[in-house]
Amino acid sequence: MRWHAGITMMLTTLAVAMLAAAPAFHVDVVAPAPEKPKMILIPGLQSAGAVWDTTVAHYKDRYECHVLTLAGFAGQPPLPAATPLLSTVREQLAAYIREKHLVKPVIVGHSLGGFLALWMAESEPGLTGPIVIVDSLPFLPAAWMPGATVETMKPQADQMKGMIAGMTSEAWSNYQKHNPAIDTMISGDEGKAKATEWGLQSDPSTVARGMAELFQTDLRSDVSKVKVPALVLAALKGYPESAAKNYSAQYTALSGVKIVPFPDSKHFIMFDQPAKMMEAMDEFLKGTK
Repeated sequence: MRWHAGITMMLTTLAVAMLAAAPAFHVDVVAPAPEKPKMILIPGLQSAGAVWDTTVAHYKDRYECHVLTLAGFAGQPPLPAATPLLSTVREQLAAYIREKHLVKPVIVGHSLGGFLALWMAESEPGLTGPIVIVDSLPFLPAAWMPGATVETMKPQADQMKGMIAGMTSEAWSNYQKHNPAIDTMISGDEGKAKATEWGLQSDPSTVARGMAELFQTDLRSDVSKVKVPALVLAALKGYPESAAKNYSAQYTALSGVKIVPFPDSKHFIMFDQPAKMMEAMDEFLKGTK
């Protein structure tokens, strides 16, 4: 059976080579220092790592910051079309933590990045330190459809994926420049301009894939496996009182989670209320030492 072992080794080598040739994210390491604890920051859909600039400025004297920009977002090369986005990022990030010998790094994620932080802590017990989730949920569709399931959301996920992925360059540009949703996510013009530019530089197919995968991954019961401290920052401006209850309901299975409401902030809390966000993170991280 030596031929079988040889083929297995060859396929493994090929898989490793393909992984190296198609990185799922770019990393900027800020304020490297072996003696510092580590912090990994993951942006959300379409966003660049620069979304964390204020956060990094606040923490770089205390943490070695590893700032990600995901493949296909904000000018980064996309993954091959058939490659899943979220699970590939999760797997490569776990490999990155091990390869760089990062000991229980704090994982901070916004939106899609917050979902990934939660998924990392659930799927890689013992690998991560505390997690900070900035305005994200274990199952996004249930935010507006409480009875939603992976099965019921599949047609909508497929339709959305096909619609976005099929946009021409001109249609994508117009969508980004005139997207009314940006006003519901960011209050200030400077933040809106940055997010729009990152969207213009993003790959439509990757954005479509990321959204569809979020619609098709439900972590509500799996979060019971998370054993590290977790902080959730909930952006609630413009939403009814039921939105806060939805956060609590979706995180019911996560023991000891701390949910901090931000009633005066939209989705990009790091743009809308950076000082209050840093205050909440400082208090949380101080309590995890």
